Amino acid sequence: MKPGNRKEARLAALVEEMLGLIGEDPSREGLVRTPLRVAKSWGEFTEGMHVDVDKLIGGAVFKAPDSDMVMVTDIQFYSICEHHLLPFFGKCHIAYVPKAKIIGLSKLPRLVRAYSQRLQVQENLTSQISRALERTLEPMGVGVVIEARHLCMEMRGARSIMSPTKTSSMRGVFRSDARTRKEFLDLIANPLR
Repeated sequence: MKPGNRKEARLAALVEEMLGLIGEDPSREGLVRTPLRVAKSWGEFTEGMHVDVDKLIGGAVFKAPDSDMVMVTDIQFYSICEHHLLPFFGKCHIAYVPKAKIIGLSKLPRLVRAYSQRLQVQENLTSQISRALERTLEPMGVGVVIEARHLCMEMRGARSIMSPTKTSSMRGVFRSDARTRKEFLDLIANPLR
């Protein structure tokens, strides 16, 4: 959603209506500009819906001379739960074993951001990242682990505070070779610092 466009104005009008429906006065000083701020925020929260992942990766794929594991950990992200429209946030850990291609390291956090800035569920986010890397690099294997806190679980419903959800997607050698999978999981649990 581009700033100042008609969609943004319509969304702001809906937020103003929602404020009235929950019993607030949208004309009071603290709320006068809230509908527009919310509309702009939602434009940012969902930027990933408009990202072409293939273009994002673009020319950042290079020939690889060997097949050692490549890993980027603790990629911070924020997303919006598609069930309750509340945030979930956490860390993503990605590893892959190249067959003939590697990707520029900065593309991994950008890939996470492109998929997380959509209405999401964590399970899909995890597999979307691994599938994109598998499709683009055709590696020997890909592993993705996400640890996240869900405000839809903490603020409402179960109200289970500080109960992170962990999901993983293991493909290729990360699924078939227990040693490769263990190396990845051990490096997440005990980072080299």
